[in-house]
Amino acid sequence: MVKIRFWAAGIGITLVGLVASPGIWAQPLVKKDTTIILINDLGVQLECTQALNDLYNFKFDKAEAQFRYLRYKYKWHPLPYFLMGMIEWWKIMPNTKNETYDKAFFAYMDSTILVAENLFKKHPAYKIEAAFFLSAAYGFKGRLYSDEFRKNWRKAATAGKNALDYLEVSKSKQDLSPELLFGDALFNYFSVWVPENYPALKPILWFFPKGDKKLGLEQLKEVSYNAFYTRTEAMVWLMRILNNYENDDVRAFQISEYLYQTYPDNPFFHRYYARMLYGMGRYAQAEPVCKDILNRVDSTYVGYEANTGRYASFFLGQIYEARRNYDEAKKYYQLCIRYAQELDVPESGYYLYSLIALGEIAEKQGDKKEAEKYFKEVKKHAKRKDEAFKAAKRRLKKLEKVD
Repeated sequence: MVKIRFWAAGIGITLVGLVASPGIWAQPLVKKDTTIILINDLGVQLECTQALNDLYNFKFDKAEAQFRYLRYKYKWHPLPYFLMGMIEWWKIMPNTKNETYDKAFFAYMDSTILVAENLFKKHPAYKIEAAFFLSAAYGFKGRLYSDEFRKNWRKAATAGKNALDYLEVSKSKQDLSPELLFGDALFNYFSVWVPENYPALKPILWFFPKGDKKLGLEQLKEVSYNAFYTRTEAMVWLMRILNNYENDDVRAFQISEYLYQTYPDNPFFHRYYARMLYGMGRYAQAEPVCKDILNRVDSTYVGYEANTGRYASFFLGQIYEARRNYDEAKKYYQLCIRYAQELDVPESGYYLYSLIALGEIAEKQGDKKEAEKYFKEVKKHAKRKDEAFKAAKRRLKKLEKVD
């Protein structure tokens, strides 16, 4: 059974009677203590448990049916609109180059903002919870605008500023719910990480509050342990931060394994687990995981497409090359190239290094002409400053000396 950790501390009086009222839109909301908020309502969490499991396990139709029911019951609240938007977000996640789901995603996030603004402005008792959803909706919009394939920096900056403005409001009551820590955790970490790694941006960040990387990590851990709605999102960010920036592959692997085992039909979690196995040299475990991914791509499982197949085929090429099974290695490198061509990303590392690997194998097998062809293809697509370009150039020179 899929496991979801329930967070039940500080629930207080439920809102079920109030929000289920048929005329709620037309009636003024009774002023409530701000400690009584819908995201802490255990009854609502129970209604959402299976739907959230379905969402992260790519059973989108099932998740959507439950979220639509929530929207019918709580149409005055931003929660169901935000959850509907998260369905579209996870349709995007396996391949962010695909813009098919952008329109629906932005529509749901805009609906979240519209409904949350109504609460924020007209019903002060719900101001903190409204600010949380406003910050979250603007944050996810900004994240998509800043994606490597969209690069809409102006809109990303505007959304980011709005997210930070509302974050300042919701963070004042973080003791009410671990959900409220999520945005602050990411800000605390990246507001320090960005200037450390991109010094040119330091002047811009002078205008923002000072962050705390260590605190950000601790907050992410707390959210991943104790939150309900943002728990899985926090785990994803924590996994990526530990893996990419904190050099803590052991902990990142543990999270990736948990996410894959808990949501086995999520292609993003599936391939990240495969990537961790490959990166840690666990080839015997990685091999069947990667082959399962490719079988699912071939069988057109939901979310399993060329991008996920590109990862798995490259890892298999590397595994078989390490075993000196060159025929199998070539097969998977060529498959990786086909996936990259399907995605139209000839500048990507997986494409370029598959070409280099094929050139090296051809060289080992005595086929100099074939090796030259692959190395020249790398030079054609790689940028001159890329390591792949330099590697291909060195190998071509080496082949010339042999003559």
